[in-house]
Parts: sequence; C-alpha cells; structure tokens
Amino acid sequence: MEIYHHPPAWLEALSWGSLAVAFATAAVILADIYGRGHRQKMPIMEAVYPISALYWGPVALWFYLRFGRRKSKKIMAERASSPGPGAMAMEERPEQGERSSEDQEDRVRWWQVAKADSHCGAGCTLGDIGAEWLVFTLGLLIAGKALYADFPLDLAFAWTLGVVFQYFTIVPMRDLGPLRGIWAAIRADTLSIVAFQIGLFAGMFVYQELIFPNPLPKTSATYWMFMQLSMILGFFTALPANRWLLRKGWKEKM
Repeated sequence: MEIYHHPPAWLEALSWGSLAVAFATAAVILADIYGRGHRQKMPIMEAVYPISALYWGPVALWFYLRFGRRKSKKIMAERASSPGPGAMAMEERPEQGERSSEDQEDRVRWWQVAKADSHCGAGCTLGDIGAEWLVFTLGLLIAGKALYADFPLDLAFAWTLGVVFQYFTIVPMRDLGPLRGIWAAIRADTLSIVAFQIGLFAGMFVYQELIFPNPLPKTSATYWMFMQLSMILGFFTALPANRWLLRKGWKEKM
C-alpha cells in the first residue's frame, strides 16, 4: 500500500489555477470552432486543438489562432471568394530570400512539425488520462507502486488512441481502404507516440520519485499540474521523431 504525499495548500491552489486556465482555453477554442463556425478542413483537428490546450494552455490557443483557424472551411471559403494580395496565408508564403519551387514545397516547416506533434500528443493525452484513472480505480500496483502500473497502461492506451487519431487523418488524405489505412496509421504514429511517452514518463518519474518524498495522489490538482508539465516535456521529445516522419513521407503535412 502506497503512502501518499499531500502537497502544501499554496501548491494545490496554484495547480487548480493551472488546470482552470487549461480548461478555459480549451473551451475558448471549442467555442471558436463550433460557436463561430470555424470548422476545420481536417475534422480530427477539431479535437486536437482543444485537447492540446489541456496541457499547453494559452500557448495552444495562440497556435490555433495563428495556424489552425486559418485552415477552417469558413476562412478558406472567404479567401476563395475574395482573392487578393492577402489571400495567401502568411504561413504559406515563401520567406524572404527563398524561392517558390519544388524544394520549397517539400521543406518541412516548424509549424507543420508542431501540428504533427500536437496530433500525436492529443491521442497520447486522452490515453494517458484514461489509463491513469483506470490504475487509480482498480488500485493497480507493480512492485508496490502505482507509477510502474501507469507506464505500460499509459503506453497501451496512448498508442491505441494515437493510431486512431492518425487513422482519421491519413485515410481521407490518401483515400485509403480500412486495412491499408490502419497500417499507414501505425507506421506514421508509433515512433512519435513512443517518443512522446518517453518524455512523459521521464517527467512522471521525476515528480513521483525525486521531487516528492512519496507519490502524489491522483485526486490532487498538483498531480495533474505535474502531468501537464510532463506532457509538455513529451511534446518536445517527440519533435525530432515527427520531423523525421514528415520528411520520410510516412506522416502527412497538415
């Protein structure tokens, strides 16, 4: 039986604030997508952006407004109906000193890598949350620790949902059948999911084994604020994998 470390009141209050900002940010994105009609050309991104806000908070909102909303059907239709110098999205214009060429089209830009990473991260986030609560509900332990039960279940759930998210991206973009679509989704996202989970698990180990003398209870806000930080770490550890997968052509640029 584990003995839990109950965080100080100030840290718990700070953690509740972090969670509240994250959920408020996700609500703003959802309101913009569904309330203001900025439905995405790629429907799965309507889930990716608000889920990313659960750990990135206002950073996810900035990214959505800068690189997500511009790809909504509404704004793309407005551009098509009123072409002009501003019709081309800023992110699609060649940077100063660059040529518009096939090489330019093949270049992988940072925001494309970030989109691919956030797509992978959204599946991982939902999978991790579900697995964490399952471990808590069932009281699962490995070597006397819930943390070690979290790791395999988190990975299994994250991989499953990550592949599902990728399936609903890659199949419509490549017009694939179900079986080919499943294989393409597995090939496209397995490496990035593993890379994301490596960073997440490293963060979880640090705050569960090194920072606090005993593990935090999953019912505390502090546990989930540190999970947010661990997910951000996972986002960064998955960036190189996503860049490689985009360059390899196994993942689609969005």
